Amino acid sequence: MNKGGIGVGSASIVLVFAVLCLTVFSLITYVVASNDKALVEAEARLVKGYYEADALAERVVAEILDSDEIPLSLHGVNIEVEWDMWLDADVVEFTCPVSERKALYVRLAVRQDSYDVLVWRMYDTDEWNFDDRINVWPGPPGIDIGDDMEFWSGLDLWSEDEFD
Repeated sequence: MNKGGIGVGSASIVLVFAVLCLTVFSLITYVVASNDKALVEAEARLVKGYYEADALAERVVAEILDSDEIPLSLHGVNIEVEWDMWLDADVVEFTCPVSERKALYVRLAVRQDSYDVLVWRMYDTDEWNFDDRINVWPGPPGIDIGDDMEFWSGLDLWSEDEFD
C-alpha cells in the first residue's frame, strides 16, 4: 500500500544528481584555477624579466655616464651612438632582453654631465604578421550592387520624415 511521499528511489536520484552537479562544478573550478595559475606564473616571469632588463639598462647608463667615451658594448648589450645637432647631444640607443618575445628599448640624449631619457619602453620583438583577408559575402550571384545608386535609392531603408 502506497501512502504517498518521497520514496527511496526518488531520493537516490536527487542524491546522484546533486553529486554529479558538485563533481562538474569542482572540475570547472579546478580548470579555471589551473589556467589562472599558468597566467600568473607567465606574468611573474615577464615582470621578473622586465626588472632584470631594467637593472641591466641602469647599469649600462651608469657606466656610459662614468666613461669619457661611449663604448659600443657593455654587459653584452650592443650600443649605437650618433650625434644629434638639434639636441646638441650624443643619442645612445640599446636594447636589453626581457623575455624570448620582448625587449626593453632605451634611447638617451647624453651630454657631458647629464642625460635625458628619450625612450624607455618594453616592446615585442616578434614580427607581426597580420591577416589582410576579409571574408565578406559578395551577395547573390549575377547581381552587382557596388556603386549603383539606382539600386540603393530603390531601397526604402528610412523615410524622409525621420530627418525633418
